[in-house]
Amino acid sequence: MTADISEPAPSAFELEVRRVANNPNKKAYPRKAFNARGSFVTRCDACRMPRLYCLCKFRTPVESKAVFWVLMHSNEAYKPTNTARLIGDTLPETRVFEWNRTQPPQGFLDLLANPEYQPFLIFPDDQPDYQDRVVNLPTARLGQEARRPAFILLDGTWRQARRMFRKSPWLADLPVLPLHSTEKTDYRLRKAASEEHLCTAEVGIELLKLAGEQNAAEVLGYYFKVFNQGYAAARHQKPTLELTDAMQWLVDYQSASASK
Repeated sequence: MTADISEPAPSAFELEVRRVANNPNKKAYPRKAFNARGSFVTRCDACRMPRLYCLCKFRTPVESKAVFWVLMHSNEAYKPTNTARLIGDTLPETRVFEWNRTQPPQGFLDLLANPEYQPFLIFPDDQPDYQDRVVNLPTARLGQEARRPAFILLDGTWRQARRMFRKSPWLADLPVLPLHSTEKTDYRLRKAASEEHLCTAEVGIELLKLAGEQNAAEVLGYYFKVFNQGYAAARHQKPTLELTDAMQWLVDYQSASASK
């Protein structure tokens, strides 16, 4: 992670996030500048990490039958610490759409209507009023194995995600898939209400495991570790960051994949 690493172009997902951030038509959601700690740091244009800790060298795209569709709250598009980017970097088919309470994105509706996919809305099963929509993935997949599981992520704070779930009538007919995991969050850049509240990338890792996509889950997991390590080094103002085990794993994986 050094400043002399050449920067590739942003991923397709990152470009879509920027399109969401710069949407000139979202008058109802005025731009909220990223003014948190680190807002004045010089960042890599491709991965949005502090330039000294650029992630680009470790971006490792992989294939997966499972796909992710991210419904992003307007405020998230401006945050370089948003971890949905890590899913988009790892799984190139990941799509992102700006959430709007009354006007669902047409591209998202088109995907819902595509019989190639079997969509699941990821949300806790903690309220009785939507229990009839809650499904178990292995059971729901029976007889549907030819379709690709599509995991719909509500990307925002927990309060925002709950509002997105409750205030979106166009999501009301989708099956709800809760994520039951014993994992504790390793994300430290924003304070979670509970250690059981995983960040978006961590949710993605657990869903890939659940879907049997172990290889993709492992790559995303190591990429997330590198992301965390970079931000930890930046916070402690380390001038350089030595190659960690997670970084070496991704470099070795890239080399092995290139030699096949």
